[in-house]
Amino acid sequence: MKLILASNSPRRRELLSKLNYKFDVVPSDCDESTTAQNPRSMVTELACCKALDVFKSNPQAVVIGCDTVVDLDGKVLGKPHSVDEAVSMLKSLSNRQHKVHTGVCVISQKSIHLFAETSSVTFDKLSDERIRNYVATGSPMDKAGAYGIQDSGFVSGIVGSYDNVMGLPTEKLFAILKNY
Repeated sequence: MKLILASNSPRRRELLSKLNYKFDVVPSDCDESTTAQNPRSMVTELACCKALDVFKSNPQAVVIGCDTVVDLDGKVLGKPHSVDEAVSMLKSLSNRQHKVHTGVCVISQKSIHLFAETSSVTFDKLSDERIRNYVATGSPMDKAGAYGIQDSGFVSGIVGSYDNVMGLPTEKLFAILKNY
């Protein structure tokens, strides 16, 4: 089986490597605009878009497409476009619970598997200084919700998959991949 990850995310590469599969990385160029009405629909739609985009050029492969968003009371927090936006996102998450949704689409000539995983995450109360110091590292700029669970130190609790919060729900994905 030729396996392709349709993502350039270093975190997704790291997580997929944990499953002991050999895979190639072919980032998608699909248009990431969406008309989805809720965050879970949004991530599944975009995961499919990415997987299909790469599958068209690699029809003999099994392609994995993914998309992750942070959901704060129904408001989607994607990747910040500026330092100010990153600071604002982190302030809004401080001392609150939010959800992280990851959509995954696994497509091959044989089948299409599509699912969304949701984890609930609770943040500590964050001082302005702590937020500024984290944003100054540059880490938030390529992450949904402007944080990485693995490097921020902001999380006081999680219900659900830790890997999902990083961007790839490995538990469910492994169950699908073992059938190929």
